[in-house]
Amino acid sequence: MPTLKLFMKTINQAPTVLITGASSGIGYELTKLFAGDGYSLVLVARSESKLEQIASELNKQFGVAVKIIVKDLSLSTSPEEIWQELQSQGIIIDILVNNAGFATYGFFAENELQTELKMMQLNMVTLTHLTKLFLPEMVARRGGKILNIASTAAFQPGPLMAVYYASKAYVLSFSEALANELQGTGVTVTALCPGPTESGFQARANMENSKLVKDKSIMDATKVASIGYRGLLNNQTVIIPGLQNKFLALVVRFMPRNLVTQVVRSQQEQAEK
Repeated sequence: MPTLKLFMKTINQAPTVLITGASSGIGYELTKLFAGDGYSLVLVARSESKLEQIASELNKQFGVAVKIIVKDLSLSTSPEEIWQELQSQGIIIDILVNNAGFATYGFFAENELQTELKMMQLNMVTLTHLTKLFLPEMVARRGGKILNIASTAAFQPGPLMAVYYASKAYVLSFSEALANELQGTGVTVTALCPGPTESGFQARANMENSKLVKDKSIMDATKVASIGYRGLLNNQTVIIPGLQNKFLALVVRFMPRNLVTQVVRSQQEQAEK
């Protein structure tokens, strides 16, 4: 794994991307795409062992500089701590990828409050806080990109995952508004809205047996990341991977809201064994 000295030497020669939730799923696949194009990387996740393994793998395969930061991003203090660490080391972030997030499954009245508060902190507040910290310097440099991972959940209410769906609606709305505000600044904001994706997401949410997961053709994280990566570099504002996902995101706009909610509820329920 490269030392900080090597990282600093390399970082002056290549743009740097910060990726949260980099240890698995879409975040991990994005690390390989950026590394393949020669970016220096700052990877943030909770698991130090996984981050060290990924950093070694990327450095060995692509020869890029990799810095890891071990943080629990569901804690309100984490964004400022990340910012201060990078500032103290003179590391400039050219691309921010807000990928970290998780979901809870079940009736809102029965789910644990603290878990859902942590989810709201991670999915919305941490994403907003990191954006607030890194965006002004991007605007001052007249260049930079932000990729926020939303979801097709952003387009409708989600009974049995009420808070998660609402959090992703926030991410999409926030991203679209920022993209408009930043026109002409040289900075772009992109929201990636994948449907169900093969990763550890479903297991953590305890929803592997829901009809939404069982009945649908789930895209793999590699493909989703590739589509998102290309869209980010092409300055797209909203990216919905997969024709079926695009169709569903469009059709819900023309359906009565109460019907959409009922359909989502039926898909979220447990599949018969």
